[in-house]
Amino acid sequence: MKPIKPWIAVDAMGGDSGPDIVIPGSLEAARQDNLGLVLVGDQEKIEQALSKQKTGDLQLEVLHAPEVVAMNDKPSEALRRKKNSSIQAAFKSVREKTAHGVVSAGNSGATLACGMFTLGRIKGIERPALASILPTEKKEPLVLVDVGANVECKPYHLIQFGLMADVFARDVLHIKNPRIGVLTIGEEEGKGNKLVLETIKLFRSSSMNFIGNVEGRDFFAGKADVVVCDGFVGNVSLKLMEGLAMSLSRILKAEVKKSLLARLGFLLGIRALKRFGRHIDYAEYGGAPLLGLNGIGIVCHGSSNSKAITNAVLMAGEFVRNRANEHLAEGLGQNQEINMFGRRPQAKNHSA
Repeated sequence: MKPIKPWIAVDAMGGDSGPDIVIPGSLEAARQDNLGLVLVGDQEKIEQALSKQKTGDLQLEVLHAPEVVAMNDKPSEALRRKKNSSIQAAFKSVREKTAHGVVSAGNSGATLACGMFTLGRIKGIERPALASILPTEKKEPLVLVDVGANVECKPYHLIQFGLMADVFARDVLHIKNPRIGVLTIGEEEGKGNKLVLETIKLFRSSSMNFIGNVEGRDFFAGKADVVVCDGFVGNVSLKLMEGLAMSLSRILKAEVKKSLLARLGFLLGIRALKRFGRHIDYAEYGGAPLLGLNGIGIVCHGSSNSKAITNAVLMAGEFVRNRANEHLAEGLGQNQEINMFGRRPQAKNHSA
């Protein structure tokens, strides 16, 4: 099969710093992986930012979109009132097949809403889900899904989240035979609420590499490659981890300043601390993929640096080159267990 050259539409106006961070990061990804870029946003500002960069023989297009979705805009209002926003224009370019995927560090709610409204879902997928990639003690990262797209879920939603994350882990993260677990409150059988217990039953009846219950403390130990939960629990877990990381960083800095001996110890261990910092740096993975979309969408943190943007664009390229969405659609079409478990139960007909 002929290799695909990925073209990625990048919301150049997204994030706290807009084009000043997004464009250098995107260009670096294009240099590393021979990607085509569609830079979407205010044309004058994009060209101004490009004039400061070496673009060489990179394949670039600029798509003018004069409106910007602010971080405090409601997603529904962004859809209705800002039809010429950079986020909407980026997803429209995928729908019109001038790009394969979208990367945005803008308003995450609006990015989710625009992606689902503009591109729709892969046939057979009930709800797209947002995945977060977390570092572990092992070589491979952990995929946590869902982390906020779906607050209210049914068991058939969660088994589809598992299937989507399984394909993502294989095709994009290159993890062979991913181990899948369900997030709950204990390792023992029977621990969890009704949603968790019914979901576990479905996973046990599937052919996925299901390993059972996973607790929050197991995230970083590398016990599982994919952990499935509803979006409420996933988002709370993610925010807790982000807050803990920031607090630990502040505590460490405060302790180092307390004495000369502490500062000397810090300097002696600075290389190890830098390696540790790189290992847990969110920028190593770039962004959170919106799985199940009839296209590719990567949602980045608003405070993303250029390295995070680079890695998010590279991730989108991996999606395209490895045909992850095609493999997911094929799996839904061919896999009887997902057809059975991953769809909304049919209502009984009482008219007879």
